[in-house]
Formats: sequence, C-alpha cells, structure tokens
Amino acid sequence: MKKKYFGLNLPMLLVLSAIVFIATYMGVLSEDLAGGVALMFAIGIILYEIGERIPIWNTYVGGGLVLAFLGTAILVYLHVIPEEYVELISSVNSKPMGVLNFFIIMLISGSLLGLNRDLMIKSFAGYIPAILGGVLGAAILGIIGGLFFGVSPANTILKYVLPVMGGGNGAGAVPLSQIYERVTGDAAANYYGFAISILTIANIFAIIAGGILNKIGEARKGLTGDKKTLMRSAPEIEQNEEKFTTQLKDYAGAILMGLTFYQLGRLVADKIWDPLVPSVPIHPFAFMIIIVALANGLGLVPGSLRQAAKEVQSFFTKNIVILIMVGVGVETDLNELIAAITFGNVVMAFLIVVGAVIGSGLVGHLVGFFFVDSAVTAGLCMANRGGSGDLAVLGAADRMDLISYAQLSSRLGGGIILVIGSILFGTLM
Repeated sequence: MKKKYFGLNLPMLLVLSAIVFIATYMGVLSEDLAGGVALMFAIGIILYEIGERIPIWNTYVGGGLVLAFLGTAILVYLHVIPEEYVELISSVNSKPMGVLNFFIIMLISGSLLGLNRDLMIKSFAGYIPAILGGVLGAAILGIIGGLFFGVSPANTILKYVLPVMGGGNGAGAVPLSQIYERVTGDAAANYYGFAISILTIANIFAIIAGGILNKIGEARKGLTGDKKTLMRSAPEIEQNEEKFTTQLKDYAGAILMGLTFYQLGRLVADKIWDPLVPSVPIHPFAFMIIIVALANGLGLVPGSLRQAAKEVQSFFTKNIVILIMVGVGVETDLNELIAAITFGNVVMAFLIVVGAVIGSGLVGHLVGFFFVDSAVTAGLCMANRGGSGDLAVLGAADRMDLISYAQLSSRLGGGIILVIGSILFGTLM
C-alpha cells in the first residue's frame, strides 16, 4: 500500500504544492480565505511530513507539528514567503478571519461534551490547585536561578515568573505591563519588551517539554492515562465510550452550538464580568468552558449532538491543526527570541518551565490526576504564549483532547496571575 500524505500520494502532494507556490511567487494567489488556506496547507503538510521523519526531533521535540510551527517562523524570518502573503496568513489565522479562534472553539466544545460528566466535574474540582502548584514550583526554581545570576527574588517574580506564567501575550504580558505602568508610573513598554522576550524563550522550552513528557508517559504507563482525561482513579475510563448515531446534519448543529457557546461566553465576559470586576479581565474562552461544562453536567445537550461535537473536534485535531501551526509560526517574531537569548535569561526561563512541570505534576498527583497530563495542562499551558502556545504544547505532547484544561490554564489561570501581579507590583516595587 502506497504511503499517503493527508490522503494524497506523493506525486499529487508535490504537484498541488508546486501550483500553490508558483501562484504565490507570481503574485496571483488570491488574497482571501481560499488563497491563505491553500498556502498554509501547502507549507504545513510538507513541513509536517519532514518533521515526522527527522530522528530525535520526531521523538523528543514534537515531530511534524513543531516543525510546521518553527519552520514557518524561519521561512518568515528569511523572507522566503512574500510579505503580502505573510500578512494574508496572519489575517487568516487571527484577525479579521480568526481561524485560530474557530479552531479553539471547536476543540473546547468537542472535548468537554465528549467527557464523562462525573469525570469532568471531578477533574475541574482539582484543577485550580494544580495550576497554583505549577506557579509555586515556577517561582521557587526561578528564584534559585535568579540568585545565581544576581537577580533579586522580587525581580525574578515580577519580571520573569509572572510574564511566563501569565497565560500568554494578550492575556498575560500586555495586561501585566499595563498594571506595571499604573502601579509604578514607568512606561508599560519598558516592562513589556523584556517580558515578551522571556515568555518567547519559555514558550520554546514548554513545547520541547511537552514532547519529552509524552515520551516519559509512554515509557512509564503509571504516569499517564489515555491522553484524554486527567483523573487516575476513574473507572469510567475503562468503560466503553457512549456511542450515538449521527447524521450529517448533526455536524452542522454541533458547529452552530459550539460557536453559540463562545458568543455567550463573550456576553458574560463583556457585559457582566468586566463592568463588575474591571481590574481583572477574564477571557471569554474561560466563561465558554464553564458554560459548556454546565451544559454537559446538566444533561442539556442530546447525545447525538455531543457525539457530533466530539467527531468535529477529532477532525479539527487531526487535520486543521496544520493550518494553526503555520499561522502561529508566521506570528512568531524570531528577532524577539534572538534578542533575548542571553545565558542567564535562557537558564532562568528553563528553570521556570521545569518548576511549573514539577509543581503542577506533584499537586495534580495529590488531587488524583496523572502526573504527565497535569504537568502538560496545568504547568506547560501556563508557561507558554497563550492559546497558540497551548496548541503547540498539546501537539508536541500528543494530548490535543485536553484543550479545555489547557484553555483554563491560559484564560482562568492567566486571570489568577493578573490578580497576583496587581498585589505584588504594589508591594514589591
């Protein structure tokens, strides 16, 4: 049987990709969703297939998905992709078209609705302690590292740990810099420039750590489960999954349902939460997760729609993720990373990520989670660049089904860091 590459044989893949690349370099590739997606797939599939075949890289670094991300970033840095199509890919991935948001919405609704209700409730109850364990571990190892490089504990916490564990760029580094400016009177840009550099280094370590944790879980079966759940003592995992008959129209209903859950999350965030607690903004995804969890827990969604949502999520996880990795690569500024690479910064960022893994893994184990899965979601998904970082980490760790927990880390966990930052900026500076 001939090898297939996302359903294509090698000659078909090469011919289709060549047509897209020729259109790109001749400037006739359409600057719309169709052109952007075609170019993203052509780049992403080729880099993915190469990454899956590079020894060591495919085992410990994250394989094809990570190469699709980093390889695209390098192509942009070297100006291999024409500037107008770099902008096109960026617009397709984030704004105004927002494929990244669409992807996350489908993953959240499918992963939560596909969970056993009792298992979901037990998992959520122990998740905040696991996040706090990761923050504590990151702070302890970060301070130890800072002492070696002459950085005071206060500066380590404020300038290294908080940005890394803050839930990414838009939800963490940006609002933290605004809090910094409000409390200290110094320009927000003076804090942000350094914070985003440290966060970028930590994000790379988090992705690599995801791949390593996946291999540890495969070698030590007691440290992980089925890569879809967090709970250790959950007999539901051993049971046969519920199966419902789905029709094609159920998929349309599941997509509409997921998108509507997100809009409801925006309503809660913008019109209820923000007016009541303006100093601690929380992303609509956090409220969407709560709403979907409630809908599942209360049995409000019919079984056929839950099954359809789960199957839509599976399709996105296995196929559309390639687009997302290319989009994330386009929006990764390698200049930022290069500028921040000093020996001290790299070591401190590394220690913070290791601390997050140890702290979240140990606390997660205490509350009944698998060590590896808790470390990936409550630890690494706090120590990366938010939503896009979550996808890169989960892809490297082969745990895309845990996206809802990852988003809780980036969104709700990021909100916790903003509260901590608001207090510490006033007391430590």
